[in-house]
Amino acid sequence: MIQFSLKCPNDHRFDSWFQSAEAFEKLAAAGMVSCAICGANKVEKAVMAPRVATSRTDKDQPKERPLSAPRSPAEQALTELRRKIEAQSEDVGRDFARQARAIHDGDMPDRAIRGEARVEEARALIEDGVPIVPLPFAASRKSN
Repeated sequence: MIQFSLKCPNDHRFDSWFQSAEAFEKLAAAGMVSCAICGANKVEKAVMAPRVATSRTDKDQPKERPLSAPRSPAEQALTELRRKIEAQSEDVGRDFARQARAIHDGDMPDRAIRGEARVEEARALIEDGVPIVPLPFAASRKSN
């Protein structure tokens, strides 16, 4: 197993474990490695500081932050926002545009939904007065 520091095009940085360097390359090339924060799948290795053994005792060593812990207050706030949105809405995936329009037109019961829409679909919804807002993270992505 090998741990890599990774970053996405939005400059989010996170760590993840892989079976080998080759396994990371293969998964990244297939678009199967995504940002743990925003879901972007153009993830690359970030510069890593080497870990060197020292003579300090374990109690002198700084505690490492778990990989799942946010790196900043902004990431913490985004994580909390995502949890709240996911708890209070239904993920309709790629059917978002159709369902949002149907709810707006009264053809479906009113409820909070989230999902994915192509740029053209989102633009058409906004132009037609359907109240939508882009989320600062991918709605249907499984994080690493």
